[in-house]
Amino acid sequence: MIDQQVSLRGGAARLPVRPRTGRYLVLAAVFVCAACGLVYELELVALASYLIGDSVTQASVVLSVMVFAMGIGSLLAKRLCSRAAVGFGLIEAALALVGGSSALVLYATFAWIGESRFALVGFSLAIGVLIGAEIPLLMTLIQRVDRQDAGGAVADLFAADYVGALVGGLAFPFLLLPMLGQLTGALLTGAVNAAAGGALVMWVFRRDLSCRSRWLLIVANVMVIALLATVAVLADDFERAARRAVYGDRVRVAMQTDVQEVVLTGAGRSSLDLYLDGRLRVSSRDEYRYHEALVHPAMNGPHARVLILGGGDGLAAREVLRYPGVRSVTLVELDPAVTRLARTDRALSALNAHAYRDPRLRTVAGDAFSWLRAAHGRYDAVISDLPDPGISASTKLYSAEFYGLVSEALAPGGRLVVHGGPPVGRPHTYWTVEASMRAAGLRTRPYRIGCRAAGFASGPDRAAGGGTEVHGWGFVLAGLGRAPALGLDPEAPRLRSLTEPALQEAGRQAESGRLPGIAPSTLVHPRYWDEP
Repeated sequence: MIDQQVSLRGGAARLPVRPRTGRYLVLAAVFVCAACGLVYELELVALASYLIGDSVTQASVVLSVMVFAMGIGSLLAKRLCSRAAVGFGLIEAALALVGGSSALVLYATFAWIGESRFALVGFSLAIGVLIGAEIPLLMTLIQRVDRQDAGGAVADLFAADYVGALVGGLAFPFLLLPMLGQLTGALLTGAVNAAAGGALVMWVFRRDLSCRSRWLLIVANVMVIALLATVAVLADDFERAARRAVYGDRVRVAMQTDVQEVVLTGAGRSSLDLYLDGRLRVSSRDEYRYHEALVHPAMNGPHARVLILGGGDGLAAREVLRYPGVRSVTLVELDPAVTRLARTDRALSALNAHAYRDPRLRTVAGDAFSWLRAAHGRYDAVISDLPDPGISASTKLYSAEFYGLVSEALAPGGRLVVHGGPPVGRPHTYWTVEASMRAAGLRTRPYRIGCRAAGFASGPDRAAGGGTEVHGWGFVLAGLGRAPALGLDPEAPRLRSLTEPALQEAGRQAESGRLPGIAPSTLVHPRYWDEP
């Protein structure tokens, strides 16, 4: 202990490397630890957005809590500065364990408890405290190996820290996530974090450690790395068990695409469910009710050329292609893996009546907003079958600017139909969709479908966007110049659930619940949020 205090006062004494080499090694450790820290941060944001939804809120919670906790960690680290080497080693071991296991624990709480918000806040606090404690200790260590003015030391530390953060921030979406996934990527990051922190202390500062401290660090780091490695080996089994807890025992297809997680359960047309990022998008038990209500009111009028935005499952296309007067259908889907699944999976392709085999259907892989900005002709009917507007990634697809692009793609007399969420369950969201369409110059005709009063047979009202909607679905039909009439085209095929009187009643029900004074949502001022 006396030797350690003397060495701290006396500069770069008793080190196994030259001072300049020791300085570079400390900065290299700063670089690696900063990269790992940012990976933990991004992994929390990404997984919380997937499990909870509303990525803007989740990012705000994670970042604000973590930055606050970093300040607490910096204050707490002052007590460890007299034993900076062993303190830094133990903190990195703890950070590796907490950060490396965070994705697994978050997913476990979601799968078996059904709620992961508290775990998200807890991990954000813990990781933030540990990251905040790094800088004061590293400042002490870099002064220990190479005496320099405080300003120069701070500049070196933060330069290495920021460059490491850049590398970690780029590695997460372009390397770790696509190659390893959320769970294994976090576990590997934790192992690298523990190895970097332990190696720096055990090599450069080993002479500052007592025998007891040295063995404590060795045992702690070996146990952390061994535990992370063991969990990584069992990650596939854990993921399968968690998936069964979430989706049941009938999972047939589960894959992580470049866009989202896709899960298909059930083996037949009567029991097939399609989940995208954990949200139920298709249930074969009642999907026809949703898709008939979405498609057929928009087909009342000229419908030679039809544009479908989203709807990669092929079910909206199935309804459109039932009209003999349809000459061409263009389907714009962001995730080509979904259209490929809808084309090749036996049960799903049977459910969509093999729509992708119809030569009238052309698919485009791309973002609907970007695709509409280019000139692609005009369409008699545009059907927007997109994820709910409450999901932040979809907010721009429910903005006034987006509807302005759609209006430019409408032929004279053309119609647009949008699924805007349940008017009763989430009224603010629904009427914001309608207000945004009106702000783009469209004349709207809202209607609400899914209740017995609207002419449907009994059964669960399950929203295409996920979850059970006891109040049914809300749609908005719109056109240029004047609002389209709610009705069915004379060429309409025989429908299982929708009649013209029921459709007109659906319009009256929707209007009876209108919220006045709702402002439109725009790109610079989005107004959607998750309503209780």
